[in-house]
Amino acid sequence: MGDLYRQYWFPGMPSYELPSPDSPPKRVRLLGEDLVAFRDSNGAVGLVAQSCPHRGASLFFGRNEEAGLRCVYHGWKYDVTGACIDMPSEPAESNFKSKVRARAYPTHEVNKMIWIYMGPREVPPPFPKFDITTLPEDQVMEPRIMMEEANWFQNLEGDIDSIHIDYLHSSVRFDSIVSGNIDGKFVRDRAATLDVVPTEYGAFYAAKRRWNEEGDIWHRITQYVFPANTMIAASSSGTVTLRTHVPLDDHYSMMIAQTANLERPVTAEENAAARNTYDSVGGYVPVTSDPRDRYATAANKHNDYFLDRDLEKKLFIGVIGGIGNLQDRAMTEPMTSADGIEPIYDRSKEHLATTDSMIILTRRMIIKAARVLREQDVAPANVDNADLAAVRSTSIVLPPGADWIKESEPGRRAAEGAEVVYVTAP
Repeated sequence: MGDLYRQYWFPGMPSYELPSPDSPPKRVRLLGEDLVAFRDSNGAVGLVAQSCPHRGASLFFGRNEEAGLRCVYHGWKYDVTGACIDMPSEPAESNFKSKVRARAYPTHEVNKMIWIYMGPREVPPPFPKFDITTLPEDQVMEPRIMMEEANWFQNLEGDIDSIHIDYLHSSVRFDSIVSGNIDGKFVRDRAATLDVVPTEYGAFYAAKRRWNEEGDIWHRITQYVFPANTMIAASSSGTVTLRTHVPLDDHYSMMIAQTANLERPVTAEENAAARNTYDSVGGYVPVTSDPRDRYATAANKHNDYFLDRDLEKKLFIGVIGGIGNLQDRAMTEPMTSADGIEPIYDRSKEHLATTDSMIILTRRMIIKAARVLREQDVAPANVDNADLAAVRSTSIVLPPGADWIKESEPGRRAAEGAEVVYVTAP
């Protein structure tokens, strides 16, 4: 599965972490590797292994200067490609530096985000054409990032599970709807049925709920794009959002979300709100030398996400909603083995129901993709076909018996000038 993930470009860190040329390096942990990111004198972003190839000293302490990162232990210096460009302690006539490289990974900076390719190809695959990577930069917001103390796919499954919104994210009764940052909703039809559709790039599905007494059906259509991208059913005009679950390792991951306006530039207030999403619930914990503390929120599983039993008289769960994924995390992060030691839940203990059909399909698809890659060296189609990322989520109301796949096709296609098709909950 790690090899499969490495076939893809994925978002790794926001541009603001490296604010200017020769700014301080940053510790990063991705896909089980400890790395150091830096922006060189020319503005290019490098991502190199933390350990210096000389004697293993940490390049986090390196001097970012004159188009390279210099190890402070013995002065060896590396550029953004990992090439050793200076070895001042060696004789002037030595060519040893030409034989030494730090492990480095390609980066691609676009629309306030630094994307990374950690795969085996010398020439990376084409860059995916998501809305948030192809729109003008001034229309794309700063990313909203949150550390999650759980396996990346365990977290991702919440994005493709429409049924839980009827409970976890809802108010107890219609007359107890809570708005604002708490964001409680009430859905009258809490027994949705699912239709799932596999695709070349992943899958999409419709969660169908009764809309009115006339029998019209509300279709919430969510996208899953290999390996770790989701687009949750559209619910607002003129905006699109991509969510990506990025593993630090098997037990920690970041949920990175970027939203874009299709019709206008992002305001300074919108950017500030995105960067400071968690301020109203304590913000982030102080950053330490442990990369797993990056974007870790003050509300977390060690304090029960600031659970409020009085609030639970109105909301299904007494955890503030509308703030990132705190309610979801209260469900997915404590999923552990029976002894509480292994942080990945034993899925053989589950009892999957008809409403888990998207979960079932997605698990089967990604496991099959990993096996095909291992046994046949064939990656999913969206690795090399960047156009397959040009999709959107949508939500529509249709009469009973309508062909929802056909009717939703325009809304599921990302294209210049295309409008977001959506309805709001009844």
